[in-house]
Amino acid sequence: MAVTISRLYDRYADAERAVSQLEAAGIPQSDISIVANNSDEWYNSGKNDRDRDGVDDRAESAGKGAGIGAGIGGTAGLLAGLGLLAIPGLGPVVAAGWLAATAVGAAAGAATGGIIGALTEAGVSEEDAHTYAEGVRRGGTLVTARVPDSQADRAKFETLLDQSSVNLRDRRAVWEKTGWQRFDPRSEPYGVEQVRRERELYSGL
Repeated sequence: MAVTISRLYDRYADAERAVSQLEAAGIPQSDISIVANNSDEWYNSGKNDRDRDGVDDRAESAGKGAGIGAGIGGTAGLLAGLGLLAIPGLGPVVAAGWLAATAVGAAAGAATGGIIGALTEAGVSEEDAHTYAEGVRRGGTLVTARVPDSQADRAKFETLLDQSSVNLRDRRAVWEKTGWQRFDPRSEPYGVEQVRRERELYSGL
């Protein structure tokens, strides 16, 4: 028996680290998923700027011999399977794993929201599902994992994923003050400038 836990991250590098830690802790890559906003095309065949500093990470790693860029060429596990997708309401995303596949399948089958249907089907509450989806729409990265459903195991993996993750309820409260109520898959995805402005709001948090 497994339970689904999810976390939202403002920085892709934090989400990437969380995925690697889950795998190191024994969670199979088939039980982990990552969905990251790609509106600013930080990830494509000719450019890899995962820390979003405007410099190709492979070039950065040449002088450092370590860090995010060093792992791009030889990334193992789930992150080796990253691919570009389009999910209704989110726009272009970089994703890998079961949740992304389920979301695309749900959208193709006209299930409400695609990503919302995939999350709620996995056991995420509808309120949290809408917040996670909106977080990705606004530039974030979502990591979702199926972990053993024991109190000790769940607590261990939740603690691991909590590192550098967004406080979901606080973030939702900020959005609600501007009139936001729920994720709408028919809404226009955020553009490059909107995503950058959104990220700047939380860069110091």
